[in-house]
Amino acid sequence: MAEKRFDARGFYEALSTTVTARDLTWKQVSQDTGVSASTLSRMAIGRVPDAASVAALSAWAGLNTGDFVAVARRRMEPLAMVGKLFREDPNLDDEGVKTLEAIVRTTYERVRRSKRR
Repeated sequence: MAEKRFDARGFYEALSTTVTARDLTWKQVSQDTGVSASTLSRMAIGRVPDAASVAALSAWAGLNTGDFVAVARRRMEPLAMVGKLFREDPNLDDEGVKTLEAIVRTTYERVRRSKRR
């Protein structure tokens, strides 16, 4: 059986991006979701939340928890995932998507190359 691991750090980062994009505070997130402020604070330092908290937060943020479970199989390439998300954003037109993809691709390739050295 394949080992399964929940990427708590990645989940928290995606959640944090949502909080920032919605211009909210973590206190508001706690009030909106029913997840305690202490659980949110523990998540910020890398602790894995309980299943009920993950469910409430993912529903609130529109995140698919399956995207944060690593199993022994190939995942979609990160650049393909980013491009897919850009194309799904109703706030972006085709030119905006192309521009953002070019910026992300250039930056990603530069960072990836520097890590190989």
